Amino acid sequence: MDDLKKGYREGEETAKEAWRKSDGEDLSDKVGNAGDDIRKNLGNAGDDLRDAGRDAEHRADESTDKL
Repeated sequence: MDDLKKGYREGEETAKEAWRKSDGEDLSDKVGNAGDDIRKNLGNAGDDLRDAGRDAEHRADESTDKL
């Protein structure tokens, strides 16, 4: 599921950048692209942290089951 979200974020960012470049690029376009890139990276980092937490919880559950 997180891979789908990452793919969606990539596609959304690419589409917005292409739209901004359609009439030439100015400073506001560059700022918008930077903001989109930051949001995409934060979203992906949040997904990665959530996955790491789930993996750690799963490993902890497995180790207590063996006791």
